[in-house]
Amino acid sequence: MRAVRLHGIRDLRVEDMPPAAAPGPGEIALRVTAAGICGSDLHNFATGAWISRAPSVAGHELTGVVTACGAGADHVEAGDRVLVDSRVVCGTCAACRADLPQICEALGFVGEVVDGGFAESVTLPARNILRAPTGVADRHLAMAEPLAVALHALNKLAAPDGAPIAIAGCGAIGGLAALLAHGRGHPLVLIDRSTDRAGLVSEVTGGAVATLHSLGPDPVRHAIDATGATAVIGGLLDALAGGGGVALVGIGGTDLQVDPVQLVERETSLIGCHAFGHELAEVAGLMPQLGAALDRFIDAEIPLAAVPDAYARHLSGDVAGLKTIVRPDLD
Repeated sequence: MRAVRLHGIRDLRVEDMPPAAAPGPGEIALRVTAAGICGSDLHNFATGAWISRAPSVAGHELTGVVTACGAGADHVEAGDRVLVDSRVVCGTCAACRADLPQICEALGFVGEVVDGGFAESVTLPARNILRAPTGVADRHLAMAEPLAVALHALNKLAAPDGAPIAIAGCGAIGGLAALLAHGRGHPLVLIDRSTDRAGLVSEVTGGAVATLHSLGPDPVRHAIDATGATAVIGGLLDALAGGGGVALVGIGGTDLQVDPVQLVERETSLIGCHAFGHELAEVAGLMPQLGAALDRFIDAEIPLAAVPDAYARHLSGDVAGLKTIVRPDLD
């Protein structure tokens, strides 16, 4: 089969390899129908931050059709369209036992510790497979995983009903968080260094485009940072009114300087958000209503052969939308 494998830092290859193995006990085989390119895929490609095995088929945002089920994997059956949980967890550590698998002591991800979705087929643990909602296009189902990440950040932020929310970073996660927050009735303030990207998210969600130096006339107490940039996080802490918090979902710098007195005196919380908890199932219920908006965020649908060029386009900023969808059937 054709697949896109990461061999090392900036070494991504489209190549032929044997089809995914037949599923063993507790495993499910899929024919991949669509997969999304994530910012963390690009970060791993550029830096090698999470290369734990190589070569490895990349891609953790995917959907497909069940082709075979191993023993004990009976919650889906051949022919079912499914969503894929990207988290590969041990299930036995203290965090897993506390129902916090997103901070599993041995946490890895599809496309990293096991082969991912930039291929014609893949075999995965059965617990990573969830039946897809009916009537949702494959290109949208491939966005369920980043929607779950965005929803997890929104849930952890826990802004009161009707409270304005600032979204810093209008890439895929920030844009999807804005979409979900808009669906809950939150007024939005959108911040991004790209006016085109902020403008797109504004058109879809009705949010007001602003800057860190001017969030608008009304107090904003709650924010989601999807940049990971320490300067942006620090700017949000300065710009927000007290009594709220910042949900951190971006991956970036490690040298954030925080004045604890500022946090104490203004009662501002910093909230870490890693992957997602139970939000994938919650997203499945939301997706039938999101199709038109998700289409606005899709930059292109491409074959496997075009993935390396798509990585280059994303890294150079030469994309008009927020998400590129990979479709093996186009090869």
